[in-house]
Amino acid sequence: MAALLAGFVFVCFRAGDAQTRFAYTKGQSVTPAYEGWWPNEDGSFTLFFGYFNTNWQEEFDVPVGPANTIEPGGPDQGQPTHFYPRRNPFLFTVRVPKEFETTTKELVWTLTTNGKTERTFASLKGDYRVDPQVIQMEVGGDRGSQRDELRTNKAPELRVEGSKQRAVRVGETMTLVAFANDPDNLPARKDQGEEASRARGRSSSATAKPPEPVDPLKELFTPPPNPATPQSPPGLRLSWMVYRGKASSVTFSPEQMKTWEDTRPFANSPWSPGTLIPQPPPEGRWVVQATFQEPGSYVLRAVASDSALFTYENVAVTVTR
Repeated sequence: MAALLAGFVFVCFRAGDAQTRFAYTKGQSVTPAYEGWWPNEDGSFTLFFGYFNTNWQEEFDVPVGPANTIEPGGPDQGQPTHFYPRRNPFLFTVRVPKEFETTTKELVWTLTTNGKTERTFASLKGDYRVDPQVIQMEVGGDRGSQRDELRTNKAPELRVEGSKQRAVRVGETMTLVAFANDPDNLPARKDQGEEASRARGRSSSATAKPPEPVDPLKELFTPPPNPATPQSPPGLRLSWMVYRGKASSVTFSPEQMKTWEDTRPFANSPWSPGTLIPQPPPEGRWVVQATFQEPGSYVLRAVASDSALFTYENVAVTVTR
């Protein structure tokens, strides 16, 4: 099936107009994204960045340098070097001093993939100011809810056990232990029955019609729904990802739920239709084994999310033969 899908192009037609939308598995570029900014108590500002990989399958490794630089002050300002498919919003931040608005005025992230150079420009223009509620809506938290109580939502608490600088040999197993909890249980996790009914788009009442049989091939080739933003069900979750380094050389056990917005059915993604978020492990202690197949420098990232807000910690790993 994978061989058949290589280079496959999905062509989507919107009912009622002549607009055609193409979705590519590979061959397209990655566009860096400036998500916005907010002020800090000390007078400095935090700038938020992410990216949009317009491919559904192709991933990129772009080392920090001319093809992946943030200037002035770079080239390295904490940006990723591995780029997963599709939308990856609010992925990292750059903190700038209070003088930024009158001196530097603008940061430029330049990224070149598949021979195409894209840029995003970060400034303190008023239209770009964000707050936690804006972030929650942009990532589709609590299935896109805008309930007033989410204004007070707190991001998950996260602690990665052990050193943030590690070394391991190719083929050896490295244990990653992370503790996460949701301090306010917002947005509140729904029980499995309620969430499953909602994911199927039907009522959970006894009088509801039974669901029709699912045709896996039809699900695969049918474009997903297109709400304003992808939607994610509530519930504390934690996943490890490769932030820097060759992701195809890293294996996690157990397999990790995706941290990028994969909206296809059966995609092991919180944004995938029908996904149910597993209950957290006892005492909020996630244990994962990571194995590296190639030497090099890697940065692994633990991401704890309640579907709306998230917290992350990085672990740098040097892999030798």
